Amino acid sequence: MDIRRVGEYDVLALTALIWFLGKFVRYAFPPLFEPLQAGYGVSNAAVGAAFSGFMTVYALMQFPSGAVADRVGAVRVITAGAGVAAVGSLAILFDAPFLALAGAMLVIGAGTGAHKTVAVRLLSRMYPVRTGRALGVHDTLGAFGGVVAPAAVVLFVSPLPGLAALLSGLPGSDWRGLFAVTGAVGLALAAAFVARVPGRLSAGADGGRKRDDPGPSARDYLALFEDRRLAAFVLVTVAFSFAYNGTVAFLPLYLSEAAGLATTTANLLYSALFAATFVQLFSGDLSDRLGRFPVMVAALGLAAAALVGAIALADSGALALGAVVVALGLGSHGFRPVRGAYLVEALPERLAGGGLGVVRTLLMGAGAFAPAVVGAVADVAGFRPAFALLAGSMAAAALAAGGLWLTT
Repeated sequence: MDIRRVGEYDVLALTALIWFLGKFVRYAFPPLFEPLQAGYGVSNAAVGAAFSGFMTVYALMQFPSGAVADRVGAVRVITAGAGVAAVGSLAILFDAPFLALAGAMLVIGAGTGAHKTVAVRLLSRMYPVRTGRALGVHDTLGAFGGVVAPAAVVLFVSPLPGLAALLSGLPGSDWRGLFAVTGAVGLALAAAFVARVPGRLSAGADGGRKRDDPGPSARDYLALFEDRRLAAFVLVTVAFSFAYNGTVAFLPLYLSEAAGLATTTANLLYSALFAATFVQLFSGDLSDRLGRFPVMVAALGLAAAALVGAIALADSGALALGAVVVALGLGSHGFRPVRGAYLVEALPERLAGGGLGVVRTLLMGAGAFAPAVVGAVADVAGFRPAFALLAGSMAAAALAAGGLWLTT
């Protein structure tokens, strides 16, 4: 093995590890809801509101983090974000009232929210020929944080005797030890990132502006949407985000209530949706070779067909629905790194960070809106009409992407 070739990917490795830790912390909170309710004596609404605050701050950080990176460079923003998230994690160690915990969650949301938009731009500049592959690795490792987090929560909530003795010196419950680990690892990664990455970047890869450059204005970012092709692609991403997030929120209930599967079987199939995340390693690389739109159209078409299949095969049993869920995961996850690679290529270099931030804010807003819409439709008309709406949104994204491909 050529060690020098392996060394080319140290920037990718450090950036992806920070993203893994950010997703790990995010997905560690929902499994902790029950211990938090018991420990603090709060309601479902209280822990739900705290997590909503976390996600709202995360979403709101997309544009400002990208815009700041356009001015001061990606390395500073990613390092600062990792450091802020680590400090928020360490703050949870203190046995303070629930309101203080909620405040620490907001800090973590701000820190983790500063990463993804800026990381996409940094990796696209660092690996211009292999952007799709780099983003596929980055997003896959991040998604794996969501796979590991629930198991880690179980380990700290009900620790083995040796670990319990080690955690006994912490204030409050043993689960706080999880945030001691994430905080310490976050600070270590931030230090390694700022020490290693600047020296590995080629000229201009970090971005940032010269001293006499006032930088882009808000009008400059809004003017991006005067490009009809870019605006059309943003609609593709918004339609996809609505369909995907609405599906993720209600797929377990759909499988158990509309399809009649046992709860344990529904949850097992739900996990298969995320297990398919490894397709990102291949879809990003394939788009580097074949082009962005062929891969995006295929991925979106597969996801749309899978949602239609979920409705048509709802009474066909676990095996058929399992195949549908895997197909949905392959299509949905396969689209994501290619979307990021296309956006950084389509946006002007000077506006790449903030422009990507604007787009991510829009698509995350659509994703946040989707569960409320799906829930309302399901209450009124049932889950099948609700999933038909999601299938229509995914199909619209596939058709719009196909139109952009044909008119290239």
